[in-house]
Amino acid sequence: MADRSDRPFLSGLKAFVRRLRSDVRGNVAMIFSLTLPVLVLMTLGGVDIHRASTVRVNLQDALDAATLAAARSPYTTDTDLSRVGLAALRANLQAYPDIILREDLTTFTMTSDSVVIANSKVDVKTLVANIILPPYGKFMDDYLPVGAHSEVDRSSRNIEVALVLDMSGSMRGQKLWDLKAAAKDLVDLIVQPVQTPYYSRVALVPWSYSVNPGRYLNAVRGTVIGSTRITDIGMNLTGPQQSIRKATRERPVEITSRGHGFANGDVVWISNVSGMTQINNRAFVVADRSNNTFELNDQNGNRIDGRNYGRLSGRSGRVQKCGNNDCSLTVTSARHGLRNNDRVYITGVSGMTQVNDRIHLVGNATTDTYTIDMDATELSPYRSGGESWCARQGCTWFAFENEYRNLTTHRISDCVTERTGTEAYTDAAPTSSARVGRNYPDTRGTCMESTIQPLSSSINGIKANIDDLSVSGSTAGQIGIAWGWYMVSPNFGSLWPSSAGAAYNTAETLKAVIIMTDGEFNAPYCEGVMARGYNAPNAQSNNCDPDNGEPYAQSRALCDSMKAQGIVVYTVGFQIGNSGNAKALLQYCASSASGFYDAGSGTELSEAFNAIGRDITKLRISR
Repeated sequence: MADRSDRPFLSGLKAFVRRLRSDVRGNVAMIFSLTLPVLVLMTLGGVDIHRASTVRVNLQDALDAATLAAARSPYTTDTDLSRVGLAALRANLQAYPDIILREDLTTFTMTSDSVVIANSKVDVKTLVANIILPPYGKFMDDYLPVGAHSEVDRSSRNIEVALVLDMSGSMRGQKLWDLKAAAKDLVDLIVQPVQTPYYSRVALVPWSYSVNPGRYLNAVRGTVIGSTRITDIGMNLTGPQQSIRKATRERPVEITSRGHGFANGDVVWISNVSGMTQINNRAFVVADRSNNTFELNDQNGNRIDGRNYGRLSGRSGRVQKCGNNDCSLTVTSARHGLRNNDRVYITGVSGMTQVNDRIHLVGNATTDTYTIDMDATELSPYRSGGESWCARQGCTWFAFENEYRNLTTHRISDCVTERTGTEAYTDAAPTSSARVGRNYPDTRGTCMESTIQPLSSSINGIKANIDDLSVSGSTAGQIGIAWGWYMVSPNFGSLWPSSAGAAYNTAETLKAVIIMTDGEFNAPYCEGVMARGYNAPNAQSNNCDPDNGEPYAQSRALCDSMKAQGIVVYTVGFQIGNSGNAKALLQYCASSASGFYDAGSGTELSEAFNAIGRDITKLRISR
């Protein structure tokens, strides 16, 4: 039994214990100090896990490409296959310096069924192991192992890919740089350094309002009719020249010419007048005639007002009747090839410059001559030179009626437009009956600079051509789609024999067309000129509807025909939005729902192209 003297002490001790037990101050700090290492470990561990996941994707792509390289090689032993595969794998992993390739754990072997099987591992440097130190201990190693597996059936296929790229004006600036970077990455994925026993090739089709075929221009559209040389231009005059003795400075001007023999309504031509030069080299209608005089009217019946003209000097001047009351000009140009009621465009005439750079109606055509009407109020005498150009389809110049119903002339360009007729939606060879459309864009014959590039396995060459791409003009996606097909078509192979597409055989050759655009299709054509109601100014567009109809219907028809040939179609929209027709068209054209990509940024565009490249490659990977 405790001594009574101990009771105060025991009571105090009990009270202290109760206070200590009820005091919660400092609990949070204590709990935080205990859980902090775990939280840090979890956070940094998440970073490491994400890095490892990213490396796994990159390793898989690199191993797939290396396995393909080994499978394409002519070798059969594991030693040789490993040598080829490891070389390719090392090259493909150079862009990732924070990983270590475990070559001792990397193998390339071939089964009795000619399937090349590859396994590889890399070590990924971690963050956690370098930060989480004792007293908590090292929970993870300094490196994480990441592995990948790939199998390629050696009875693989060739690859032919056409890259169809929108080069319209809206792609200017950062969008173009983003596209170039993404396209070059895609080339790295598709085109392999080893081209035997199976090849992998890429073609480029830059397009905007048209397509530039480069050196294949005449082979696809046909040759263009040029000019013939003009050697003389003379007036269509009849009867003797009459001398002019007097000319009044009144309204109307009255001409004195003894015994002129003209009748009222005759059209006459006046020339060689001194002083009153305002009436020189002009056609007038005879009015109020007498035996020795007549008044001058213009061809609309208005009296000529000479009150401000110069005074006739002496008895100068000649007057002569125009043949058939038609003061037309007779042009001499050997073998001009023109027909009555053709249009002709004249350039380069010296002296009679009023006929230059204008469209004229052809009449009285013979082998070497034709006549033209001339409405100029004054016409200088012909001196020398000049070129006579036909102005119909197939000629250098084309005369058409614009939306204002005015006669307009455009010069042909080195670009091409839609193919019309029965072969509009086929890949038939461009023979004389199946030419692609000509392009008459403006008076200068403007053409986009970037040209097509047929199938090639030169990685550096393809990338150089991508770097050279430039933008201009509106958006004729239907033309780009057609040319994407032509690039991989065996029927166009005669144009570029060394780059010809293989025969259609999906067991032997994988053919793919990748269509990329950033906007709405707005440029269909009528007779090689932008059709009315679309993207051209009214003064520059042809006053007719598109030959093949609106551009989206054309595009769908082309995509249907391509896919029917076994061509795999991928589509990429770059910041196209949801309000227009472009997205629906791209979704329609893609061979599968997963083959359409909607990229809202340069990063997403790069991801889309990389996904397409991986998919094309994996189409030949067994699993």
